[in-house]
Amino acid sequence: MEIIFICHGNICRSPLGEVFLNNLLTDEEKKSIHVYSRATSLEEIGNDIYPPMKRVLYNHGDKFTRHYATRITKEEFDRADYIFYMDRNNLYYLERLFGPSNKYHLISIFDDQKEVEDPWYTERFELVYSLIKKYVKTIYENIVEK
Repeated sequence: MEIIFICHGNICRSPLGEVFLNNLLTDEEKKSIHVYSRATSLEEIGNDIYPPMKRVLYNHGDKFTRHYATRITKEEFDRADYIFYMDRNNLYYLERLFGPSNKYHLISIFDDQKEVEDPWYTERFELVYSLIKKYVKTIYENIVEK
């Protein structure tokens, strides 16, 4: 199974989805479940997690490695089983890139069906951290554990 988390630049929100889900997966689960994060834009390609978001991860003790922002490719889209996006703008750009698909799901699909704001603009990094952590846990419970 392949799961991709999507946001605009792949430097704030989608890397958190990748980090959180990879940290929940057991070594055995990692053999059959591959988790990635990607951007819909080219603006941040090659950049690491945005420093204020990275500080939040450090402060909470989450395990993560150096990140390189990457835009989703057609090959990745084709392989993906689930593509979790953060807001309607992400969905708009996904559909422009690849057309409509039943692979696209709002990250909060199993929870409150709310979008996750972009902290690059709002600077509410702790809020975004807590929301994505909560939503990824419900994704794990509803897709991986079932």
